[in-house]
Amino acid sequence: MGRRPKPEEIVSKLRQVDVLVSQGKTVADSVRSIGVTEVTYYRWRKEFGGLKLDQVKRLKELETENMRLRKAIADLTLDKLILKEAAFGKLLSPARRRVCIEHVRQHLPVSERRVCAALGQHRSTQRKAPRGFDDEEALTGDIIELARQYGRYGYRKIAALLRDAGWLVNDKRVERIWRCEGLKVPAKQPKKGRLWLNDGSCIRLRPEHRDHVWSYDFVEDRTHDGRKFRTLNVVDEFTRECLAIRVARKLNSTDVIDVLSDLFILRGVPGHIRSDNGPEFIAQAVQDWITAVGAKTAYIAPGSPWENGYVESFNARFRDELLDGEIFYSLKEAQVIIESWRRHYNTVRPHGSIGYKPPAPEVFVPAFAAWPAAKPRPSPPAMLRVAPRPTMN
Repeated sequence: MGRRPKPEEIVSKLRQVDVLVSQGKTVADSVRSIGVTEVTYYRWRKEFGGLKLDQVKRLKELETENMRLRKAIADLTLDKLILKEAAFGKLLSPARRRVCIEHVRQHLPVSERRVCAALGQHRSTQRKAPRGFDDEEALTGDIIELARQYGRYGYRKIAALLRDAGWLVNDKRVERIWRCEGLKVPAKQPKKGRLWLNDGSCIRLRPEHRDHVWSYDFVEDRTHDGRKFRTLNVVDEFTRECLAIRVARKLNSTDVIDVLSDLFILRGVPGHIRSDNGPEFIAQAVQDWITAVGAKTAYIAPGSPWENGYVESFNARFRDELLDGEIFYSLKEAQVIIESWRRHYNTVRPHGSIGYKPPAPEVFVPAFAAWPAAKPRPSPPAMLRVAPRPTMN
């Protein structure tokens, strides 16, 4: 079977027949000279009669463009069907896209390549099943146990505790396991605005070094019998360290002086002491005593607790992580548990504002710092350990 002539060749042959006919030859002899039958000649004449070579080229380009547009429309229609069949919402993880692609292929007669292109999944990611780490189960168990012990910690603090314990993990891996296990990330506390003057300058006293600015405030709670007790919390704003928590049924200006005197003897006199305008803090006896020992008072504006943000933030963590989750049956029990939590806060608990490090870490963590008590747990593979790990259940 001969090769089908191109449109340009057909137009050339038709023009050749027209020239021969104009010279006096018959149509039959002219058609035989181009090597085709009269039926083919008349079919060609019906399709290409009256066209020139440039017009044939343009017609060919239009046909090619028409085919390309038809294919594009078909592809868009198929993409629309695929997206309509796919799950609603964003497919952010490769695992969700992998499951969605399998679902689409079960309901539409399309290839894996086509669905992967429509949903943005690389074919190697679709075909290669994820292979977890050998220590995935042990790490998951430790994350769940830490989340159980420290129920108000997010995955970043849990990751910092795991690294301190010897695990070679980053925040993203911990977050993946955290979400797969359905653990709840605590809501972030909204940030408060600073206090600004009309000229744009900030009048907040900023801590510049250790023992530069201390802040203190009261927190109230109740024991199991319904009786109130108060805590006086003292915080170093630069190091974020909780210096003291005095627990008693009643606390007045005399107790404030007593707590400050003990701290001044142990750590020295700070530059400033920040507080609100509570009656225990603005008492004349307290002001005279602080001035006499060489410190300065820094009272916030009335009704502006955000100016005392360091101790207010500590109070929120104190209530969220301890007071809201504990039942104190006596004042003595509250004093012991709160002091244990304070030492844990200073030596073990990762602090988000200082690079997820504890405010006052110790090389050898004492027994009371391991709050709350934990049960022993098997260690992970030795190849992944870089330091002794804590005991966890």
